[in-house]
Amino acid sequence: MRAVTYDRFGGAADVLTSGSLDSTPPGPGEVSVALKYSGVNPSDVKARAGSRPGVTTPPFPQIIPHSDGTGEVTAVGNGVDPGRIGQKVWIWNGQWQRAHGTAAETITLPAEQAVAMPAQMTWEQGAVMGIPGLTAAQVVFGGGSVEGKTLLIQGGAGTVGYLAVQLARWGGAHVIATARGAGAERCRDAGAHAVIDYSAADAAAQIHDANDGRGVDRIVEVEFGANIGISAEVIAPNGTIAVYGSALNMTPEIPFGPLLFKAVKVDISLIYILPAAERAECISSLHRCVADDALHCPTDKIFPLEETAKAHEAVEGGARAGSVLIDVTA
Repeated sequence: MRAVTYDRFGGAADVLTSGSLDSTPPGPGEVSVALKYSGVNPSDVKARAGSRPGVTTPPFPQIIPHSDGTGEVTAVGNGVDPGRIGQKVWIWNGQWQRAHGTAAETITLPAEQAVAMPAQMTWEQGAVMGIPGLTAAQVVFGGGSVEGKTLLIQGGAGTVGYLAVQLARWGGAHVIATARGAGAERCRDAGAHAVIDYSAADAAAQIHDANDGRGVDRIVEVEFGANIGISAEVIAPNGTIAVYGSALNMTPEIPFGPLLFKAVKVDISLIYILPAAERAECISSLHRCVADDALHCPTDKIFPLEETAKAHEAVEGGARAGSVLIDVTA
């Protein structure tokens, strides 16, 4: 099979190489999937660059990158229903703690990590369900129903934020998002009731005004360290800050007093290790939202497999208006 690999950390153009590898037949409880698209996420880029804290060498001698993707089941191992052959699926945790991810023509992995796609889901949509989709579903619905509640989606123009805005709106929430420039219109298109410029000096006051002077019930947070001050100010008593990132400040100072006297909960999500029951709930939410035609996943750029390095560079460049995908068949 054709595949893109790396065996050392470094720049995308320096370490990613195209070649041919033997595919792996499915063992007990596994399926093999002929891939159509591979999703490229910031976490994939960081893993290849070696920028994860405490990781100094690749965990395997040769790595096929990427966790997300879509394709068709071509073979099953013992204990897996043969009726799954021919099934269209999306992939989660393709390369999490494994050497072989989705930047290849084929992947073999545990059967539960290949999720049957609903009829309404496109190949491109499915390729962003793994990390962005599951993360968005968990940070929105991880505390239960959001119907009648107010959610603040920080960074609503990013891929996870954009999906979170749509999921929260579908779930019956009053949705406030933060963004600036072209991202503000992107949030409105996703269904946000109000969009606040996160750099505005009076952003907290604007958030309160957008919620009739009340605090917000739940904050979906992409930059915990950078935003904890404003979050403590706008969160309602007994509210929750659902965190999935803090790249700009990984060692934040916490205003404990304001959080304490509002009894605020901080819920940190790492989607790779989400418990099975919670993951199943997230998958169900995503599929139902897609079936209701309420979840759209714009694609910014699609690259052929041999240009995976350019795809990584596109993710590193930021300022995207959608996902970056690899067409594995091109």
